[in-house]
Amino acid sequence: MSVHPTLRYHDPDAAIGFLRDALGFTVAASHRDDSGAVAHAELVQGGGAVLIGPRREGDRFDTGRAVVYVVVDDPDAHHDRAVAAGAEVVMELTDQDYGSREYAAVDGEGNVWSVGTYRPGTAP
Repeated sequence: MSVHPTLRYHDPDAAIGFLRDALGFTVAASHRDDSGAVAHAELVQGGGAVLIGPRREGDRFDTGRAVVYVVVDDPDAHHDRAVAAGAEVVMELTDQDYGSREYAAVDGEGNVWSVGTYRPGTAP
């Protein structure tokens, strides 16, 4: 089994730009409706993927705001890239007591993207 967070956005194009430019995700797929608006997008980084879609009134799958954790090997370089791209950092680089080095940034719709070296599900 694999887990893929799915987030809804008022402006999916802006979310895709943030994830690509600030956090280094690659757009693996982007599907648009007849009006040209994003209907569904898949962005990947490392071995993970996040799914992006539009926020619609009454959508029972609307996620609201979320916190997503992204594993990277070099959080310092990743942080510098995010800052250079204009990301709003809400937690500066921190060495956690559980051994991770991480920081957090917020996207334009309030989702927090926590980035660090901690690898969930692996033994210390």
